[in-house]
Amino acid sequence: MPSKMARAKCSRCRQVLSPDDAIAVDGNRVVHFDCGRPRGLSNEERALLFKYCFDHAVAECPTSGQDFRQSELGSDLLGDRTHLCPRCRVELIERVREHLYSCPMLPGEVRRRTREARAAARKLAKESGQLRDQADVLMREAEAAIAALRQIMMEAQ
Repeated sequence: MPSKMARAKCSRCRQVLSPDDAIAVDGNRVVHFDCGRPRGLSNEERALLFKYCFDHAVAECPTSGQDFRQSELGSDLLGDRTHLCPRCRVELIERVREHLYSCPMLPGEVRRRTREARAAARKLAKESGQLRDQADVLMREAEAAIAALRQIMMEAQ
């Protein structure tokens, strides 16, 4: 029987979906927005950062202590990493995301809806594994009931 702690997997790359991943819905499947960079920013997050945060710092590096604008952050294309401190190469994507959800430059309603969308995506990633487990249990129960029916049918002949 599947455990309640089983995690859903992306149907494209088969990697576990984490609540911190950027996810998308493809038909009735939950997938990574970008399987190569599962924790990367979504199109909506990038658009909001560009529109509202282009002219100010979006992340402080915990190592160097410096603030950076999005355009100043580095990338490592071979290592599939983005939003790096240009000084020490520490990944700052979560700090950029935190900034986005609290930036006072975003209109209040946009900021609120951004937080709601992120919370809904995190909940979906977290609970989709549980839903799959429930469906697996129901499928096994149905298979067992059908097998029992077939057995009874054969005995009745």
